[in-house]
Amino acid sequence: MALPGGGLIRFGRRPADRAAGPLTAGELLAAMATPVLAVDPESRIVDINAAAEQFLNLSRNQILGRTTEEVIGHPLTTMPSDAPFAAYDLTLQLPEERQLKVDLMVSPLPDRLGWRVVSLHGHARGPFLSRTSERESGTRTAVAAAAMLAHEIKNPLSAVRGAAQLLESTVDEASQGLTSLIRDEVDRVAALIDRMQGFTDTRHLKMEEQNIHAILAHAREVALKGFASNRDIRELYDPSLPPMLGHRDSMIQILINLLKNASEALGHGPGTITLTTAYRHGVSMRRLGEEEARQLPIEICVIDDGPGAPPEMGTHLFDPFVTSKRTGSGLGLALVEKLVSDQGGFIEYAREGRPLRTVFRILMPRAKVKA
Repeated sequence: MALPGGGLIRFGRRPADRAAGPLTAGELLAAMATPVLAVDPESRIVDINAAAEQFLNLSRNQILGRTTEEVIGHPLTTMPSDAPFAAYDLTLQLPEERQLKVDLMVSPLPDRLGWRVVSLHGHARGPFLSRTSERESGTRTAVAAAAMLAHEIKNPLSAVRGAAQLLESTVDEASQGLTSLIRDEVDRVAALIDRMQGFTDTRHLKMEEQNIHAILAHAREVALKGFASNRDIRELYDPSLPPMLGHRDSMIQILINLLKNASEALGHGPGTITLTTAYRHGVSMRRLGEEEARQLPIEICVIDDGPGAPPEMGTHLFDPFVTSKRTGSGLGLALVEKLVSDQGGFIEYAREGRPLRTVFRILMPRAKVKA
C-alpha cells in the first residue's frame, strides 16, 4: 500500500528470502496480538493486521477501503489527527448489529499528515468470564441445596397428596374444594422440586459431533407446535458452520428453555424470535483448573424483540431463584447455564442492536476435524 509522498506500510509477512536482517515496523505490527488499523486522512481504513481481522471477525476485503464509521461505528474525523488520542470503555457498533466494548488508542503516523494508527484493546469478555465463575460457584451451591431439598421434601409430599386424595372421597362437597387445593399445591411444589433436581445431575455428558442446525430445527418445531404456536421464529444461519462438539439432548433442552423464555418475554403482543448461528474466530475461554484455553468458535443466538430484563437484574439472570416473572421459579436460566457449562461452553445475556433486542448468546466448542 503506497503512502502519499512515497514509501509503503505493510502489516503482512515478510518473504522468506528476507529472513536475515532487522525486522521492519510492518513485520512487528503484523506479529502483534493487538488489533491495529491504519487510517488515511479521510478516515478510510487502508491496512490492518491479522489480529484486527480476528478481533472484528471480518476479513480484509470486508474492512479495507471502508471508513471507521462503517466498520466500527465511530468516525475519526472529529478527533485530533496530529496528537495521540484515547477513548476508554467505548462501544463499537460492528456490522450485523454486533457490539464490542474496547479501549481505543489513536496515534498519528510520523511524517504522514493526517494518517493515523488505531489500536483496539478489547475487554468485553473479561467481566463476563468473571461473572461466569461467580455463576458456576452459585450453581454449585444450588446443586447442594437442590439435593437436600429433593431428599427431605419430596417424599413427605407424596404422603400429603395421598392423604388429601383419600379425604376427598369421604368429605362433603364443600370440603372437596379444600382437598383439591391441597393436591394442587402439592403438585406445584413437587414440580418445583423436579426442576431443582436438574441441578443435582453431575453425571459426565457424552460429548459428540453435532449438527447444530438439526438441533435448532428440532427445538424450533417443538416451540411452534406448543408454547410459541403464534410466534414468528426466523432462522439466520451460517450454512458453512462446522460440526459442534456437544450433547444433543442437553442442547435441545437449552434451546427449548431459551425459546420459551423469549416467547414469554414478548407478552401477548406481536413479536419475532430470531435464531442465528455464526463462526467467531479467536474466542476462547480457560476455566479454573484447566491449563489451556478452550476455543469456542460456534455461536448460537436466541434473539427476541421483548423489553429485556430490568437493568438491575441483567447481571444476575443466571443466578438460581432470580426472576422477573410473577409465576417464575428462577431456575430455568440457571439450569440453562449449568447445561452449557457442563458441555464446556458459556452463555451470556445482552441487549444489542438498533432498536434494542434481547440476545442470549451461546458459544460452544467445535468438533475435531477427522483425519
